[in-house]
Amino acid sequence: MGDAARKFYVLDTNILLHEPFAIYSFHEHDVLIPMTVLEELDRIKDSKRDISRDARVAIRALEDIFKDATPDQISEGILVGKQGTTGTISILADFEVDEGVQAFSDKAGDNRILNAVLNLQSKFKKRTVVLVTKDINMRLRAKGAGIAHVEDYRTDQLIDDVRLLTKGFQVVEGCFWDKVGQVETEKTGRITKHTLSRKLIDNVYVNQYLLDEGEEFAARVVALDEKTLQLKDMSRERLLQREVWGIRPKNIYQGMALEALMDPAIDLVILTGPAGCGKTILAMAAAIEQVVEKGMYDKIIVTRNTPEIAESIGFLPGSEEEKMMPWLGAVTDTLEALHKNDECAEGSMRYIMDKANIQFKSINFMRGRSIQNAFVILDESQNLTASQLKTIITRCGEGTKIVCSGNLAQIDSPYLTPVTSGLTYIVERFKDFEGGACVYLNGVVRSRLAEFAEENL
Repeated sequence: MGDAARKFYVLDTNILLHEPFAIYSFHEHDVLIPMTVLEELDRIKDSKRDISRDARVAIRALEDIFKDATPDQISEGILVGKQGTTGTISILADFEVDEGVQAFSDKAGDNRILNAVLNLQSKFKKRTVVLVTKDINMRLRAKGAGIAHVEDYRTDQLIDDVRLLTKGFQVVEGCFWDKVGQVETEKTGRITKHTLSRKLIDNVYVNQYLLDEGEEFAARVVALDEKTLQLKDMSRERLLQREVWGIRPKNIYQGMALEALMDPAIDLVILTGPAGCGKTILAMAAAIEQVVEKGMYDKIIVTRNTPEIAESIGFLPGSEEEKMMPWLGAVTDTLEALHKNDECAEGSMRYIMDKANIQFKSINFMRGRSIQNAFVILDESQNLTASQLKTIITRCGEGTKIVCSGNLAQIDSPYLTPVTSGLTYIVERFKDFEGGACVYLNGVVRSRLAEFAEENL
């Protein structure tokens, strides 16, 4: 307890809901779980909220650590982590505050945690006491109350600024072919591939798109090693002329996205960008084309994050799919847009939903499943944590393609920011995955009104 180099990390409830195994992330330091946090986890685990599973996972992880420990051992701290680490975890009795410590008078949950941290800070003056919380207002209150060290949980944060997030493409200055010297070209049918030195292009990764400042060149990196990289040549004109289920790209970014969506060698497509850039309509058009016309998949599964879905869904009438419809209006709007020129748009929609076997699913019911031969569209994924996205992506079995789309400027969760969103996490984690592609759709194409609003509001 007297080692000044070791820090005390006091974890708020939202940390364990965000990452149930966060207790193992502090290595040589001492982790403290306030009694209030255990009480809050207990209330949440039996609720119908979508985070109840994470609460149960966190409780089971704590029980595995403390199940054979005595009260004295729990008070002193139990060693956790891999062999050789010296970090401990203990339960903090936060219902008592020593005399002389400035504390909040009421006993609300957050205030009990703040009081406990102030108490620790006063008792262990030679050690650093850190409150870790994802609640921005909690961090502000803690600093205002006199807590010296307050942090967000950043172990799963891969970038510090969302502007550094991978866009999935790179624009080369000038004309690409003027920059490239010797190149080996291989043509197989309609596919042309070029092999060139990796030194010519910086920060390149597999399935990254390359453009130049001219109006013609476009390519995708399909293979690379330490010395060379191989490009699949695709002209801008060809990308922009491609038609999928009546939809043609309105800009080069949509062209790259559609190319990735239609490539059977790519299992995961991540689409980011502002509202109105075409993420949902491109994904749905590609899904219908590949299910109905090409027979590549057996069904389309559409799901999205629905805040407080589990509390609300039971009170809506009908089946699971009918209950999901209020949250999937963007998808049904897209289906209407794809068939608005049909003689009987409503009949076409019913036919396509039946023919393509379109299923609307709640994220809650995706857990525990193994999804085979399906085209999965995960909309609004900016509101999911990294662990939630992992849960869904790991459901995908053989012959399944998943599209994760989202707008990092429209995060609804009070505990997520653009840099801590699960969408940001998977963009960075999967950028070197040969079966994945990411495209940032730059530009609003919904309407001039939407474009002006996006740029000026």
